[in-house]
Amino acid sequence: MKLSTAALFFIPAVVAFAPPQAAFRSNPALFATETAAEKTTFSKMPASVKPGVVTGKALVDLLQHAKKEGFAIPGVNIVGTNSINACMEAAKKYGGPIMVTFSKGGGQFIAGKAADNSDDAASIAGCVAGAKHVREVAKLYGVPVVLHTDHCQKAWLPWFDGLIEANEEYYKEHGEPLFSSHMLDLSEESLEENIGICKQYMERMAKIDLLLEFELGVTGGEEDGVDNSDVDSSRLYTQPEEVYYAYKELGSVPNAAFTCAASFGNVHGVYAPGNVELKPEILHNTQAYIQEKEGSDDSKPMLFVFHGGSGSDVKDIQYAIEAGVVKMNIDTDTQWAFWDGVREYEATNREYLQGQIGNPDGADKPNKKYYDPRMSLRAGEEAMAARLCQAAEDLKCNGVLN
Repeated sequence: MKLSTAALFFIPAVVAFAPPQAAFRSNPALFATETAAEKTTFSKMPASVKPGVVTGKALVDLLQHAKKEGFAIPGVNIVGTNSINACMEAAKKYGGPIMVTFSKGGGQFIAGKAADNSDDAASIAGCVAGAKHVREVAKLYGVPVVLHTDHCQKAWLPWFDGLIEANEEYYKEHGEPLFSSHMLDLSEESLEENIGICKQYMERMAKIDLLLEFELGVTGGEEDGVDNSDVDSSRLYTQPEEVYYAYKELGSVPNAAFTCAASFGNVHGVYAPGNVELKPEILHNTQAYIQEKEGSDDSKPMLFVFHGGSGSDVKDIQYAIEAGVVKMNIDTDTQWAFWDGVREYEATNREYLQGQIGNPDGADKPNKKYYDPRMSLRAGEEAMAARLCQAAEDLKCNGVLN
């Protein structure tokens, strides 16, 4: 299971408890057109959290609630409407929220590999198109959905800029951003440059109620074109002092909402780069450090997210959740699950998939209903959704809505 770098979602005390109307602005016109689904509330959730895409204050309320109740939301990397729909189908089945995550490469794939990707045009357009698909259908599943984008290194900032522009345009019309949140991964840069760039973007994102996830330390392994398989193992462990520095810098931005992916030995994929040990206690120690520095009454002032946890022991995952992890990234295992569903479909129906005409039922019998792409793709969706239901159980995210 892919758990990513422990990211701490947090809003510094000076911002976290500001009055809702100050913390996240809303367009009154939004509420005039509420559908029945939008008015629905969940018995076990904050009143602000409703079916469909969750942004702004509702997103903050959702993540704070997850921290308090001790569950984490699956954050799933997708590559098209089939995997998007599998995510929401799973959430409907396990009775909890879901985070649909787009990568730069995933966005390009959605737009089409043959599309012109000059200046990241296809990567931007694909992510935007996918987000709009989610917004059109999410309420039909009756679950809260967080729209997120994954790792963005310094060289990929033009892609990030395009996404922010799309959010700004959407905000002008709808009073909320298109996406719920975005991730910047500048962990290859110095701490000062990393947080300096993040702060510049946070100032822009805060104006449209977008949450920023940033990374400190490095997630090992390889994912979607980012290869850290040979990284020095010392870089896989983030220090509490680094987290607190970021906390203070980003916390100075009015209306800021952000998460931080703090590494504790996390590795993308199903392999290890050697001598890497997962240490969730780093998250617990960081919570204590921030609490002491801030004099907070909250024993878990941070909300963490967890990248690169494929193959991790469930007890380590749940120990990380106890430290305030509210989202876990999943990619490697869901990729396999989707393929395994397609593979099993082919194996079961192989004799009906060898030609358009002719099968065990007769030489002149048609096979169209077997080779219809919807059949094999649906098998992949079902297998992926089943794997996500298992993940939700591991993350204690099942049955948390009602």
